[in-house]
Amino acid sequence: MTYVSVCKNTILSNLKNGTNTPAIRVSKSKHGKPTRVHKFEFNGRGRIVYSPSKPMPWGARVWVEIDE
Repeated sequence: MTYVSVCKNTILSNLKNGTNTPAIRVSKSKHGKPTRVHKFEFNGRGRIVYSPSKPMPWGARVWVEIDE
């Protein structure tokens, strides 16, 4: 199983410090070493995106895109 989470503290730190550290955390197990990414795709059908420099019009910096 793969676990994906969004790191709110990373997003806040990036806003405060003007950095661009990836805020999406991906791990292959609950206790495995995570990988940090800006984008994670779900088997080609959808993706989680972290875009601090180009947020959505309503202010979201992390969102899920689903291909229909």
